[in-house]
Amino acid sequence: MEGCDSGLPSEPSEPSQRGSLSSAGARALEVLIYLVNDTAVQLMVDNMTSITAQDLGRSVREALQLPEIAGDVFTLWIVSPLLELQLKPKHQPYKLCRQWQDLLYRFTDSSDDDIAHDEPCLQLRRNVFFPKAKEFLMEDESILRLLYEEAKMNILDGRYPCDIEDCERLGALSCRIELGQFRQQQSCTGLLREKLDSYLPSHLCRRGHGNFFSAILGKGARQHNLEQSLLQAYQNITDPSDYTEDQRLKKHLQDYLHLCHQLPYYGCAFFTGEIDKPVQGFLQRGGRKSVFIAISLEGVYVIDIKEKHVLLGLHFNELSWDHTYPEEEDDTHILWLEFDGEEAGTPVNKLLKIYSKQAELMSGLIEYCLELSSLEVAEPETGDASTSNNSSQRVVEKRGKLKRQNSVVCSRIQNLATINYVDDGREIKRVKPKRAASFFTRQAPPSSSAYTAVQVSESLEQG
Repeated sequence: MEGCDSGLPSEPSEPSQRGSLSSAGARALEVLIYLVNDTAVQLMVDNMTSITAQDLGRSVREALQLPEIAGDVFTLWIVSPLLELQLKPKHQPYKLCRQWQDLLYRFTDSSDDDIAHDEPCLQLRRNVFFPKAKEFLMEDESILRLLYEEAKMNILDGRYPCDIEDCERLGALSCRIELGQFRQQQSCTGLLREKLDSYLPSHLCRRGHGNFFSAILGKGARQHNLEQSLLQAYQNITDPSDYTEDQRLKKHLQDYLHLCHQLPYYGCAFFTGEIDKPVQGFLQRGGRKSVFIAISLEGVYVIDIKEKHVLLGLHFNELSWDHTYPEEEDDTHILWLEFDGEEAGTPVNKLLKIYSKQAELMSGLIEYCLELSSLEVAEPETGDASTSNNSSQRVVEKRGKLKRQNSVVCSRIQNLATINYVDDGREIKRVKPKRAASFFTRQAPPSSSAYTAVQVSESLEQG
Protein backbone atom coordinates (compact mmCIF):
# COMPACT_ATOMS: atom_id res chain seq x y z
CA MET A 1 0.00 0.00 0.00
CA GLU A 2 1.08 3.57 -0.61
CA GLY A 3 2.40 5.24 2.50
CA CYS A 4 4.66 2.37 3.51
CA ASP A 5 8.06 2.80 1.84
CA SER A 6 9.50 -0.30 3.48
CA GLY A 7 6.80 -2.45 1.94
CA LEU A 8 8.07 -2.43 -1.65
CA PRO A 9 11.57 -3.18 -2.93
CA SER A 10 13.35 -0.70 -5.15
CA GLU A 11 15.57 -2.94 -7.31
CA PRO A 12 14.46 -5.55 -9.86
CA SER A 13 14.88 -9.28 -9.37
CA GLU A 14 15.12 -11.85 -12.16
CA PRO A 15 12.95 -11.01 -15.20
CA SER A 16 9.50 -12.57 -15.57
CA GLN A 17 6.73 -11.97 -18.08
CA ARG A 18 3.57 -10.52 -16.54
CA GLY A 19 -0.02 -10.03 -17.61
CA SER A 20 0.07 -6.27 -18.21
CA LEU A 21 3.30 -6.20 -20.20
CA SER A 22 4.29 -7.68 -23.55
CA SER A 23 7.35 -7.10 -25.74
CA ALA A 24 6.85 -5.00 -28.86
CA GLY A 25 10.31 -4.40 -30.21
CA ALA A 26 13.71 -3.59 -28.81
CA ARG A 27 12.56 -0.59 -26.77
CA ALA A 28 8.81 -0.17 -26.90
CA LEU A 29 6.42 -2.23 -24.78
CA GLU A 30 2.74 -2.78 -25.22
CA VAL A 31 1.02 -2.11 -21.90
CA LEU A 32 -2.50 -3.03 -20.86
CA ILE A 33 -4.05 -1.01 -18.02
CA TYR A 34 -7.22 -2.66 -16.80
CA LEU A 35 -10.36 -1.05 -15.45
CA VAL A 36 -12.40 -2.76 -12.74
CA ASN A 37 -14.98 -3.93 -15.31
CA ASP A 38 -12.21 -5.99 -17.02
CA THR A 39 -11.92 -3.72 -20.05
CA ALA A 40 -8.37 -2.62 -20.84
CA VAL A 41 -6.62 0.46 -22.16
CA GLN A 42 -3.81 -0.45 -24.57
CA LEU A 43 -0.76 1.82 -24.63
CA MET A 44 2.57 1.72 -26.44
CA VAL A 45 5.28 2.97 -24.09
CA ASP A 46 8.86 3.56 -25.19
CA ASN A 47 10.38 3.92 -21.74
CA MET A 48 8.31 1.35 -19.87
CA THR A 49 11.28 -0.04 -17.94
CA SER A 50 11.80 3.31 -16.19
CA ILE A 51 8.44 5.09 -16.42
CA THR A 52 6.84 6.00 -13.08
CA ALA A 53 3.30 5.24 -11.97
CA GLN A 54 2.55 8.96 -12.07
CA ASP A 55 3.53 9.31 -15.74
CA LEU A 56 1.87 6.07 -16.79
CA GLY A 57 -1.31 7.07 -14.96
CA ARG A 58 -1.32 10.36 -16.82
CA SER A 59 -1.13 8.50 -20.14
CA VAL A 60 -4.07 6.29 -19.15
CA ARG A 61 -6.22 9.27 -18.17
CA GLU A 62 -5.39 10.97 -21.47
CA ALA A 63 -6.35 7.84 -23.39
CA LEU A 64 -9.67 7.73 -21.52
CA GLN A 65 -10.12 11.50 -22.01
CA LEU A 66 -10.67 12.04 -18.30
CA PRO A 67 -10.59 15.57 -16.86
CA GLU A 68 -7.61 16.82 -14.85
CA ILE A 69 -9.28 16.16 -11.46
CA ALA A 70 -9.21 12.42 -12.28
CA GLY A 71 -5.51 12.50 -11.37
CA ASP A 72 -6.56 12.98 -7.73
CA VAL A 73 -9.48 10.56 -7.82
CA PHE A 74 -7.76 7.57 -9.44
CA THR A 75 -4.34 5.99 -9.32
CA LEU A 76 -2.59 2.88 -10.53
CA TRP A 77 -2.66 -0.38 -8.57
CA ILE A 78 -0.78 -3.60 -9.15
CA VAL A 79 -3.17 -6.44 -8.38
CA SER A 80 -3.66 -10.19 -8.62
CA PRO A 81 -5.88 -12.69 -6.79
CA LEU A 82 -3.14 -12.97 -4.14
CA LEU A 83 -2.17 -9.34 -3.43
CA GLU A 84 -3.24 -5.75 -4.13
CA LEU A 85 -0.95 -2.73 -3.80
CA GLN A 86 -1.64 0.92 -4.54
CA LEU A 87 1.40 2.43 -6.21
CA LYS A 88 3.07 5.65 -5.17
CA PRO A 89 3.68 8.22 -7.92
CA LYS A 90 7.42 7.45 -7.87
CA HIS A 91 7.05 3.66 -8.13
CA GLN A 92 8.14 2.01 -11.38
CA PRO A 93 5.44 -0.54 -12.37
CA TYR A 94 7.72 -2.55 -14.67
CA LYS A 95 10.22 -3.26 -11.90
CA LEU A 96 7.49 -4.17 -9.42
CA CYS A 97 5.94 -6.61 -11.88
CA ARG A 98 9.33 -8.31 -12.26
CA GLN A 99 9.60 -8.55 -8.46
CA TRP A 100 6.07 -9.86 -7.97
CA GLN A 101 7.03 -13.30 -6.68
CA ASP A 102 9.28 -11.73 -4.04
CA LEU A 103 6.39 -9.52 -2.92
CA LEU A 104 4.06 -12.53 -2.69
CA TYR A 105 6.52 -14.45 -0.52
CA ARG A 106 6.89 -11.42 1.72
CA PHE A 107 3.26 -10.38 2.10
CA THR A 108 1.17 -13.55 1.59
CA ASP A 109 0.95 -17.11 2.87
CA SER A 110 0.32 -18.48 -0.61
CA SER A 111 1.76 -21.81 -1.67
CA ASP A 112 4.83 -22.07 -3.91
CA ASP A 113 2.64 -23.36 -6.73
CA ASP A 114 0.14 -20.49 -6.44
CA ILE A 115 2.95 -17.95 -6.36
CA ALA A 116 4.65 -19.49 -9.39
CA HIS A 117 1.45 -19.24 -11.49
CA ASP A 118 0.24 -15.84 -10.24
CA GLU A 119 0.39 -12.92 -12.67
CA PRO A 120 -0.24 -9.31 -11.65
CA CYS A 121 -1.89 -6.67 -13.78
CA LEU A 122 -1.93 -2.90 -13.64
CA GLN A 123 -5.33 -1.50 -12.81
CA LEU A 124 -6.81 1.99 -12.57
CA ARG A 125 -8.71 2.30 -9.28
CA ARG A 126 -9.93 4.84 -6.80
CA ASN A 127 -7.18 6.49 -4.77
CA VAL A 128 -7.50 5.44 -1.12
CA PHE A 129 -6.38 8.93 -0.10
CA PHE A 130 -9.10 10.78 -2.02
CA PRO A 131 -11.65 12.00 0.58
CA LYS A 132 -15.21 10.73 0.26
CA ALA A 133 -16.55 14.25 0.83
CA LYS A 134 -14.97 15.46 -2.40
CA GLU A 135 -16.88 12.87 -4.41
CA PHE A 136 -20.05 14.86 -3.76
CA LEU A 137 -18.56 17.57 -5.96
CA MET A 138 -17.93 15.22 -8.90
CA GLU A 139 -20.06 16.09 -11.94
CA ASP A 140 -18.13 14.51 -14.80
CA GLU A 141 -20.00 11.42 -16.00
CA SER A 142 -16.85 9.53 -17.00
CA ILE A 143 -15.49 9.85 -13.45
CA LEU A 144 -18.84 8.92 -11.93
CA ARG A 145 -19.04 5.86 -14.16
CA LEU A 146 -15.61 4.59 -13.08
CA LEU A 147 -16.42 5.18 -9.40
CA TYR A 148 -19.75 3.39 -9.87
CA GLU A 149 -18.12 0.36 -11.51
CA GLU A 150 -15.64 0.00 -8.66
CA ALA A 151 -18.25 0.45 -5.94
CA LYS A 152 -20.54 -2.08 -7.63
CA MET A 153 -17.71 -4.62 -7.85
CA ASN A 154 -17.07 -4.29 -4.12
CA ILE A 155 -20.77 -4.61 -3.32
CA LEU A 156 -21.20 -7.75 -5.44
CA ASP A 157 -18.01 -9.34 -4.12
CA GLY A 158 -19.08 -8.79 -0.50
CA ARG A 159 -16.19 -6.50 0.34
CA TYR A 160 -18.74 -3.81 1.19
CA PRO A 161 -21.17 -5.66 3.50
CA CYS A 162 -24.62 -4.22 2.99
CA ASP A 163 -28.06 -4.74 4.57
CA ILE A 164 -30.59 -6.45 2.33
CA GLU A 165 -32.70 -3.29 2.03
CA ASP A 166 -29.72 -1.37 0.70
CA CYS A 167 -28.66 -4.26 -1.54
CA GLU A 168 -32.06 -4.14 -3.25
CA ARG A 169 -31.90 -0.37 -3.65
CA LEU A 170 -28.38 -0.53 -5.10
CA GLY A 171 -29.34 -3.44 -7.37
CA ALA A 172 -32.34 -1.51 -8.65
CA LEU A 173 -30.16 1.51 -9.43
CA SER A 174 -27.77 -0.77 -11.33
CA CYS A 175 -30.72 -2.10 -13.34
CA ARG A 176 -31.79 1.44 -14.18
CA ILE A 177 -28.25 2.48 -15.14
CA GLU A 178 -27.51 -0.59 -17.26
CA LEU A 179 -30.95 -1.63 -18.58
CA GLY A 180 -32.67 1.73 -18.92
CA GLN A 181 -36.13 2.67 -17.68
CA PHE A 182 -38.35 -0.06 -16.26
CA ARG A 183 -41.05 -1.34 -18.60
CA GLN A 184 -44.02 -3.21 -17.27
CA GLN A 185 -43.64 -6.19 -19.59
CA GLN A 186 -40.23 -6.86 -18.12
CA SER A 187 -41.83 -8.20 -14.94
CA CYS A 188 -43.12 -11.22 -16.88
CA THR A 189 -40.01 -12.11 -18.85
CA GLY A 190 -37.68 -13.31 -16.11
CA LEU A 191 -35.33 -10.59 -17.22
CA LEU A 192 -33.19 -10.74 -14.09
CA ARG A 193 -33.49 -14.42 -13.24
CA GLU A 194 -30.41 -15.63 -15.09
CA LYS A 195 -28.15 -12.80 -13.97
CA LEU A 196 -29.40 -11.94 -10.53
CA ASP A 197 -25.84 -11.96 -9.19
CA SER A 198 -25.00 -9.15 -11.62
CA TYR A 199 -27.12 -6.82 -9.49
CA LEU A 200 -27.14 -8.40 -6.01
CA PRO A 201 -24.21 -9.70 -3.90
CA SER A 202 -23.44 -13.30 -4.82
CA HIS A 203 -23.70 -14.54 -1.22
CA LEU A 204 -27.39 -13.55 -1.17
CA CYS A 205 -28.05 -15.76 -4.18
CA ARG A 206 -26.28 -18.88 -2.94
CA ARG A 207 -27.88 -22.14 -1.88
CA GLY A 208 -28.92 -22.36 1.74
CA HIS A 209 -28.08 -25.02 4.32
CA GLY A 210 -29.94 -28.24 5.02
CA ASN A 211 -30.46 -31.48 3.12
CA PHE A 212 -30.30 -31.74 -0.66
CA PHE A 213 -34.02 -31.34 -1.37
CA SER A 214 -34.62 -28.52 1.11
CA ALA A 215 -31.56 -26.75 -0.25
CA ILE A 216 -32.91 -26.92 -3.80
CA LEU A 217 -36.40 -25.82 -2.77
CA GLY A 218 -35.03 -23.09 -0.53
CA LYS A 219 -32.79 -21.77 -3.25
CA GLY A 220 -35.67 -21.63 -5.74
CA ALA A 221 -37.95 -19.77 -3.34
CA ARG A 222 -35.18 -17.40 -2.31
CA GLN A 223 -34.25 -16.66 -5.92
CA HIS A 224 -37.87 -15.91 -6.75
CA ASN A 225 -38.27 -13.60 -3.74
CA LEU A 226 -35.03 -11.80 -4.53
CA GLU A 227 -36.04 -11.34 -8.15
CA GLN A 228 -39.46 -9.98 -7.24
CA SER A 229 -38.04 -7.61 -4.62
CA LEU A 230 -35.43 -6.36 -7.07
CA LEU A 231 -38.01 -5.86 -9.83
CA GLN A 232 -40.25 -3.93 -7.44
CA ALA A 233 -37.38 -1.68 -6.35
CA TYR A 234 -36.44 -1.22 -10.02
CA GLN A 235 -40.01 -0.23 -10.84
CA ASN A 236 -40.11 2.25 -7.96
CA ILE A 237 -37.19 4.30 -9.29
CA THR A 238 -38.48 7.62 -10.54
CA ASP A 239 -36.99 9.85 -13.21
CA PRO A 240 -37.34 13.65 -13.12
CA SER A 241 -39.59 14.54 -16.04
CA ASP A 242 -37.66 17.71 -16.88
CA TYR A 243 -34.31 15.87 -17.16
CA THR A 244 -32.74 14.55 -20.32
CA GLU A 245 -31.72 10.88 -20.32
CA ASP A 246 -28.08 11.86 -19.83
CA GLN A 247 -29.02 13.97 -16.81
CA ARG A 248 -31.10 11.11 -15.39
CA LEU A 249 -28.24 8.68 -15.83
CA LYS A 250 -25.84 11.01 -14.02
CA LYS A 251 -28.34 11.39 -11.18
CA HIS A 252 -28.64 7.61 -10.76
CA LEU A 253 -24.86 7.21 -10.76
CA GLN A 254 -24.65 9.84 -8.03
CA ASP A 255 -27.48 8.19 -6.08
CA TYR A 256 -25.63 4.86 -6.18
CA LEU A 257 -22.42 6.43 -4.91
CA HIS A 258 -24.18 8.46 -2.23
CA LEU A 259 -25.76 5.29 -0.87
CA CYS A 260 -22.35 3.59 -0.86
CA HIS A 261 -20.90 6.58 1.01
CA GLN A 262 -23.04 5.54 3.98
CA LEU A 263 -20.92 2.42 4.33
CA PRO A 264 -18.02 3.29 6.67
CA TYR A 265 -15.58 1.14 4.68
CA TYR A 266 -16.29 2.76 1.32
CA GLY A 267 -13.01 3.68 -0.37
CA CYS A 268 -10.88 1.52 1.93
CA ALA A 269 -7.81 -0.48 1.03
CA PHE A 270 -8.41 -4.15 1.83
CA PHE A 271 -5.99 -6.59 3.42
CA THR A 272 -6.40 -10.21 4.48
CA GLY A 273 -5.69 -11.76 7.85
CA GLU A 274 -6.96 -14.02 10.59
CA ILE A 275 -8.19 -13.50 14.15
CA ASP A 276 -8.72 -15.95 16.99
CA LYS A 277 -12.22 -17.33 17.42
CA PRO A 278 -13.73 -17.08 20.91
CA VAL A 279 -13.41 -20.33 22.84
CA GLN A 280 -16.81 -22.05 22.85
CA GLY A 281 -18.34 -25.31 23.98
CA PHE A 282 -17.30 -28.12 26.27
CA LEU A 283 -14.26 -29.00 24.17
CA GLN A 284 -13.02 -25.40 24.30
CA ARG A 285 -12.57 -25.27 20.54
CA GLY A 286 -11.16 -22.07 19.16
CA GLY A 287 -9.31 -21.83 15.88
CA ARG A 288 -9.05 -18.82 13.63
CA LYS A 289 -11.43 -16.82 11.44
CA SER A 290 -10.50 -15.27 8.08
CA VAL A 291 -11.13 -11.53 7.92
CA PHE A 292 -10.71 -8.51 5.72
CA ILE A 293 -9.01 -5.54 7.34
CA ALA A 294 -10.27 -2.38 5.63
CA ILE A 295 -8.36 0.86 6.19
CA SER A 296 -9.27 4.35 5.01
CA LEU A 297 -8.59 7.96 5.94
CA GLU A 298 -11.21 7.60 8.68
CA GLY A 299 -10.42 4.37 10.47
CA VAL A 300 -10.02 0.58 10.56
CA TYR A 301 -12.71 -2.06 10.02
CA VAL A 302 -12.43 -5.81 10.60
CA ILE A 303 -14.90 -7.70 8.39
CA ASP A 304 -15.89 -11.36 8.60
CA ILE A 305 -15.17 -12.76 5.12
CA LYS A 306 -17.63 -15.66 5.45
CA GLU A 307 -20.53 -13.97 7.22
CA LYS A 308 -20.21 -10.63 5.35
CA HIS A 309 -20.57 -8.36 8.36
CA VAL A 310 -18.43 -6.05 10.46
CA LEU A 311 -16.79 -7.47 13.55
CA LEU A 312 -15.08 -4.26 14.65
CA GLY A 313 -15.10 -0.69 13.39
CA LEU A 314 -12.87 1.99 14.91
CA HIS A 315 -12.09 5.57 14.00
CA PHE A 316 -8.46 6.48 14.48
CA ASN A 317 -9.25 8.47 17.63
CA GLU A 318 -10.68 5.29 19.17
CA LEU A 319 -7.62 3.06 18.94
CA SER A 320 -3.96 2.50 19.55
CA TRP A 321 -2.06 0.03 17.40
CA ASP A 322 1.24 -1.63 16.75
CA HIS A 323 2.88 -4.15 14.43
CA THR A 324 5.13 -6.87 15.83
CA TYR A 325 7.52 -9.12 13.95
CA PRO A 326 7.61 -12.93 14.32
CA GLU A 327 9.60 -14.27 17.25
CA GLU A 328 10.06 -17.63 15.57
CA GLU A 329 10.64 -18.44 11.91
CA ASP A 330 7.26 -20.15 11.54
CA ASP A 331 5.33 -17.34 13.26
CA THR A 332 3.52 -14.60 11.37
CA HIS A 333 3.43 -10.85 11.68
CA ILE A 334 0.75 -9.42 13.98
CA LEU A 335 -1.22 -6.18 13.85
CA TRP A 336 -2.49 -5.27 17.33
CA LEU A 337 -5.55 -3.04 17.78
CA GLU A 338 -6.29 -1.68 21.25
CA PHE A 339 -9.57 0.02 22.09
CA ASP A 340 -11.81 0.84 25.05
CA GLY A 341 -14.45 -1.63 26.18
CA GLU A 342 -15.90 -3.31 29.20
CA GLU A 343 -16.08 -6.80 30.66
CA ALA A 344 -18.96 -7.64 33.01
CA GLY A 345 -19.56 -3.92 33.52
CA THR A 346 -15.90 -3.22 34.22
CA PRO A 347 -14.00 -0.79 31.90
CA VAL A 348 -11.03 -2.50 30.30
CA ASN A 349 -8.56 -2.02 27.47
CA LYS A 350 -9.43 -4.57 24.79
CA LEU A 351 -6.64 -5.90 22.61
CA LEU A 352 -7.35 -7.60 19.27
CA LYS A 353 -4.65 -9.73 17.66
CA ILE A 354 -4.69 -9.89 13.82
CA TYR A 355 -2.40 -12.44 12.21
CA SER A 356 -1.27 -11.33 8.77
CA LYS A 357 1.88 -11.11 6.69
CA GLN A 358 0.45 -7.78 5.55
CA ALA A 359 0.58 -6.32 9.08
CA GLU A 360 3.59 -4.21 8.13
CA LEU A 361 1.65 -2.68 5.22
CA MET A 362 -1.40 -2.07 7.39
CA SER A 363 0.59 -0.39 10.14
CA GLY A 364 2.33 1.86 7.63
CA LEU A 365 -0.98 2.82 6.03
CA ILE A 366 -2.58 3.69 9.38
CA GLU A 367 0.37 5.92 10.23
CA TYR A 368 0.26 7.61 6.82
CA CYS A 369 -3.51 8.23 7.06
CA LEU A 370 -3.00 9.88 10.43
CA GLU A 371 -0.32 12.12 8.97
CA LEU A 372 -2.65 13.16 6.14
CA SER A 373 -5.48 13.81 8.61
CA SER A 374 -3.29 16.04 10.75
CA LEU A 375 -2.28 18.04 7.67
CA GLU A 376 -5.92 18.51 6.64
CA VAL A 377 -6.87 19.73 10.12
CA ALA A 378 -4.04 22.27 10.02
CA GLU A 379 -5.05 23.67 6.62
CA PRO A 380 -7.76 26.38 6.49
CA GLU A 381 -11.02 25.34 4.89
CA THR A 382 -11.65 26.52 1.36
CA GLY A 383 -14.61 26.51 -0.97
CA ASP A 384 -18.17 27.68 -0.73
CA ALA A 385 -19.52 27.31 2.79
CA SER A 386 -23.10 26.71 1.71
CA THR A 387 -22.03 23.87 -0.57
CA SER A 388 -20.01 22.30 2.24
CA ASN A 389 -22.93 22.56 4.67
CA ASN A 390 -25.35 21.07 2.19
CA SER A 391 -23.02 18.14 1.55
CA SER A 392 -22.63 17.52 5.28
CA GLN A 393 -26.39 17.56 5.77
CA ARG A 394 -26.86 15.10 2.94
CA VAL A 395 -24.34 12.67 4.47
CA VAL A 396 -25.94 12.85 7.91
CA GLU A 397 -29.42 12.28 6.55
CA LYS A 398 -28.39 9.24 4.54
CA ARG A 399 -26.29 7.72 7.31
CA GLY A 400 -29.23 7.78 9.69
CA LYS A 401 -30.84 4.61 8.33
CA LEU A 402 -27.72 2.59 9.07
CA LYS A 403 -28.63 2.71 12.75
CA ARG A 404 -30.79 -0.39 12.17
CA GLN A 405 -30.56 -3.01 14.88
CA ASN A 406 -28.22 -5.83 13.82
CA SER A 407 -27.08 -3.93 10.72
CA VAL A 408 -24.10 -5.54 9.02
CA VAL A 409 -22.16 -2.29 9.55
CA CYS A 410 -22.42 -2.47 13.36
CA SER A 411 -19.52 -3.87 15.39
CA ARG A 412 -19.91 -7.33 16.93
CA ILE A 413 -17.38 -7.11 19.72
CA GLN A 414 -19.02 -10.06 21.48
CA ASN A 415 -17.83 -12.25 18.58
CA LEU A 416 -14.19 -11.31 19.11
CA ALA A 417 -11.56 -13.10 21.17
CA THR A 418 -9.78 -10.17 22.83
CA ILE A 419 -7.21 -9.80 25.59
CA ASN A 420 -8.51 -7.48 28.31
CA TYR A 421 -6.09 -5.40 30.36
CA VAL A 422 -6.72 -3.91 33.82
CA ASP A 423 -4.50 -2.77 36.69
CA ASP A 424 -3.68 -6.19 38.20
CA GLY A 425 -7.41 -6.94 38.13
CA ARG A 426 -8.02 -4.91 41.27
CA GLU A 427 -8.05 -1.15 40.74
CA ILE A 428 -9.41 0.62 37.66
CA LYS A 429 -9.03 4.33 37.03
CA ARG A 430 -10.34 6.22 34.01
CA VAL A 431 -8.07 8.85 32.49
CA LYS A 432 -8.92 11.80 30.25
CA PRO A 433 -8.50 13.06 27.62
CA LYS A 434 -6.04 10.59 26.01
CA ARG A 435 -4.90 7.01 26.32
CA ALA A 436 -2.04 7.88 28.68
CA ALA A 437 -1.25 4.29 29.61
CA SER A 438 -1.78 2.48 26.34
CA PHE A 439 -0.04 -0.83 25.85
CA PHE A 440 1.26 0.71 22.60
CA THR A 441 2.89 4.01 21.78
CA ARG A 442 1.30 4.34 18.32
CA GLN A 443 -1.97 6.20 18.46
CA ALA A 444 -3.82 9.19 17.06
CA PRO A 445 -2.51 12.63 18.10
CA PRO A 446 -3.95 13.94 21.41
CA SER A 447 -5.79 16.73 19.58
CA SER A 448 -7.97 14.20 17.77
CA SER A 449 -8.68 12.00 20.80
CA ALA A 450 -12.27 12.00 21.97
CA TYR A 451 -12.48 8.99 24.24
CA THR A 452 -11.31 7.64 27.58
CA ALA A 453 -9.08 4.74 28.48
CA VAL A 454 -8.10 2.44 31.29
CA GLN A 455 -5.13 3.14 33.54
CA VAL A 456 -2.86 0.08 33.65
CA SER A 457 0.22 -0.87 35.60
CA GLU A 458 3.60 -1.67 34.15
CA SER A 459 3.06 -5.44 34.48
CA LEU A 460 -0.07 -6.25 32.54
CA GLU A 461 -2.03 -9.45 32.97
CA GLN A 462 -4.23 -11.11 30.39
CA GLY A 463 -7.92 -11.21 31.26
